[in-house]
Amino acid sequence: MKLAIMGAMPEEVEPLLEFFGDYETIEYANNKYYKLNYKNSEIVIAYSKIGKVNSTITATTMIEKFGCEKLLFSGVAGAVSPELKVGDLVVATKLAQHDLDISAFGHPYGYVPEGAVYEEADTKLIEIAREVANEKNIDLKDGIIVTGDQFVCDVERKEWIAKTFDAVALEMEGASVAVTCNALNVPFFILRAISDAADMDASFSFDEFLETSAKISADFVIKMIDKIIDA
Repeated sequence: MKLAIMGAMPEEVEPLLEFFGDYETIEYANNKYYKLNYKNSEIVIAYSKIGKVNSTITATTMIEKFGCEKLLFSGVAGAVSPELKVGDLVVATKLAQHDLDISAFGHPYGYVPEGAVYEEADTKLIEIAREVANEKNIDLKDGIIVTGDQFVCDVERKEWIAKTFDAVALEMEGASVAVTCNALNVPFFILRAISDAADMDASFSFDEFLETSAKISADFVIKMIDKIIDA
């Protein structure tokens, strides 16, 4: 089996590389891919860099060049649902592009002709995630996560996104990975740690949070990999 693990930033994959330890670094298309063997399976790890274009290139490379059969993405996201708080882990059930707008032609926001507003994540991988969460006593959240090539910090924009897409969180890579994987018939899974929400305080440090959440998310993904391989 060949599996792909993605993040958007170096900090999101460093704990994974530290855990696996022995890997080969392959440079391709202005990025680095880390290939290793684990339990008789091949795993490719990479951080895409931020944004929809970069994440599309990385996901496509992992599938087309390295032959990955399943893709797991781990990263951070901002909450648009008041029910989420900083540190919550959220699994995407569906994803959409909140900045894709051809509504002038009568189409709904996020829709592109011959496509769909929402891309659905793999239900079997989500079920594995719930098993891991139960074993680790984690209150795993789920819902629609939306993606756009912009860091959204405007309250009115966040409220519009939440209402328009029935979304719980937003980020900058998930939906483009979803479109890529579904187009190439590769099951995918998106896990996000909430990095900012309505309940955050002034003492919050994103850098410290990123380091901590990356370790928690990496441990979660590794447990999922174990279950996928051992199944």
